[in-house]
Amino acid sequence: MAWFILLSLLIFPVANAAEAEVTSARLESSEEGYRIATSFAFELGHGLEDAITRGIPMVFTTEVELSRPRWYWFDEKTIRSSQTVKIAYNLWTRQYTAAINGSLQQNFNSLDEALALVLRPRRWLVAERGVLTNGAVYNVAVRLRLDLNQLPKPFLINALNNSDWRLSSDWKRFTFKAEDK
Repeated sequence: MAWFILLSLLIFPVANAAEAEVTSARLESSEEGYRIATSFAFELGHGLEDAITRGIPMVFTTEVELSRPRWYWFDEKTIRSSQTVKIAYNLWTRQYTAAINGSLQQNFNSLDEALALVLRPRRWLVAERGVLTNGAVYNVAVRLRLDLNQLPKPFLINALNNSDWRLSSDWKRFTFKAEDK
């Protein structure tokens, strides 16, 4: 029986899901409102890197949730915001293209340069001035994930069955006190 278990481990290796980590996250007050500043750390698995270099676009989504705790009821869900970065490889030009929220598009010579937009996303406005109550304390949660729903349908089945394609971070949670500048 032991040889059967050993043989099955050699034939069907255990694959761990790719993990991302939120290395830093904070809200900053600006004249327009509140911006999120965050950074992530992860390594693309061989399957993901190979898929991108074959021209399959990958969409990475950074999500932010703000809620205000209440003692008398459930927490008040205040704000949800997200930013997507779509990375694709153009086989004709041999360049990587990254588009933020489907609009701002840049070309890069290497995958690492394009992934920098995912690892250190630009500070984007998550709450306009006046939306958060001045002096109130908010719970903030941030995470990054590979959005499998944005994959072309033929690759979705493979992605759901392959743990290499389930790139996601845990929610990083912290508190923030809203104050006007």
